[in-house]
Amino acid sequence: MPDKQLRGRIAVAGVGNTAFGKLYGNDPYDLGARALKEALADAGLSRDDIDGLLVSRIPDYQRFGEMMGLNPRFAGITPGQGRMSGASIELAAMAIHCGMAKTVALVYGNNGRTAGDRYGGEGDRYGSGGAGPWFPYGMTSPGAVHAIMFQRHAHLYGTRSEQLAHIAVAFRRHAGLNPSAVMRDPITVADHQASRYICEPLHLLDYCLINDGGVAIVLTSAERARDLRKPPVYIRGFAQATRLSESYVPPDDFWRAPLEAVAGDVYAMAGAGRDDMDALMIYDNFSPTVLFSLEGFGFCPVGEGGRFVEGGRLELGGRLPTNTSGGHLSESYMQGWALNVEAVRQIRGECGARQVTDAGLVQYICAAPLVTSIIYGKEPS
Repeated sequence: MPDKQLRGRIAVAGVGNTAFGKLYGNDPYDLGARALKEALADAGLSRDDIDGLLVSRIPDYQRFGEMMGLNPRFAGITPGQGRMSGASIELAAMAIHCGMAKTVALVYGNNGRTAGDRYGGEGDRYGSGGAGPWFPYGMTSPGAVHAIMFQRHAHLYGTRSEQLAHIAVAFRRHAGLNPSAVMRDPITVADHQASRYICEPLHLLDYCLINDGGVAIVLTSAERARDLRKPPVYIRGFAQATRLSESYVPPDDFWRAPLEAVAGDVYAMAGAGRDDMDALMIYDNFSPTVLFSLEGFGFCPVGEGGRFVEGGRLELGGRLPTNTSGGHLSESYMQGWALNVEAVRQIRGECGARQVTDAGLVQYICAAPLVTSIIYGKEPS
C-alpha cells in the first residue's frame, strides 16, 4: 500500500494541451513541446525550473530534452500505452517525494491521426506486444479484446448494448460543452444503436477517437506549488496493481481483482471514500471499460454496471459526473493524459459550462492489465 504520509505532499502546478484533431505537419515532439510551453505558462514557471522529465508516446526523451533545452536530474520514458499515463504521474510523484527532482514535467505527444495509426491488423503489436499469443489467430486489436469481454459480461449479467449507449450519450453531451472536443454534435441512444459494428457487439460509438494532440502536466511539492501562479491541486492518493500473467487472455473477472486492490489502497491513502468523489475521470478507450471500472471500484455491485449507467447518473447534474470533457469517446483519445488534466481543471473551477459545482475531489481510474487510480483534491487532506 502507498505510504499515507504522501497524502497531499505532491501537487499539480500546471497543465497544458494543444488542440486535438487533425494537426498536419506536427510530429510527437512538436505536439509535446507546445503542450509543455502551455503547462509552464499555466504554472508561471520556465524551462529552467524543470529538473525532472518523463515523456510518453514521444520517441526519445533525449531528443526532446535537446529541443527544449532541458538538463534534468531525473529523466525517463514510458511506453505509449494509455495505462502508462497514470503510472507516469505516480512515478513522478514518488521521484519528487524521494528528492530525485523538485519539479517534474510529464509530456505526451501523439500524431496518430495524421500518421495513419491503426490499432489492430497486420503489423500491429498492440502497444507493447504483450498480447502476442493472440497474434497468430488475428487477435491483434484492443477493440476485439474488449468486445469479447463485454460479450461475456452480457452473458453473465444480462448487460445490453443499449446500456453502453448511455455512456456514449453522456460523454458526448459533455463534449458539446467543451470547445476543445473533436466530436461535439449530440447523439442519442438510437444513434448509437444505428452506428455500424466495428467488432460485434461493439458499435462505432463505443470506440475512442484516434487524433493528434499533446498534453503536459507539471508536478512539484505542495509547499512550492502554493507560491506559484495557479492554486495547487493536491494528489491526495494514488495506487496501482497488475494482472500481467494472464493479460493475453481476456480476463473472466474484468480485471476485478487488481481494481479492488487499487480501490482499497487509493481510498486509504486519500483519507476519503468513493462516496466523497465529486466527479470521475474513467479511462474510456471503449465504453465497456467504464462498466468494469465502476464495478471494480465498488460504485455499483458486480454485474450491475449496465443498469447503473442508465438514467443520467454519469451526466453533469447526476450523482457521478464522469468524463466531463467528453473523454476518449468524444473529446479525443489522449490515452488518459487529457482526463487527468480535466480532473485538475475541475478542481480549479476552470471548466465553464461543464463545471461540476464545488468539485473538491476528483478521481481518475484506468482499468487495464496495469490498473491505476489517482485522487486529486482542492485541499491536501
